[in-house]
Amino acid sequence: MAERKAQWQNDYIAKTYDRINLTVPKGQKDIIKAHADKHDGGSVNAFINRAITNQMERDGTPDTTPTE
Repeated sequence: MAERKAQWQNDYIAKTYDRINLTVPKGQKDIIKAHADKHDGGSVNAFINRAITNQMERDGTPDTTPTE
């Protein structure tokens, strides 16, 4: 049963999200994680998404929400 749930989750994620692999200098991951713990409930993904959205808004990108 756990395998079916994992497969369903993997299928849902593949259908719903795009993946971006991010490489950072050694040690930076721990710094990012510590920051995320303080500001985004511990989610590095939420922190990175927020940082990207904020920067794109500062750069003048009118809407960072994808359209279908």
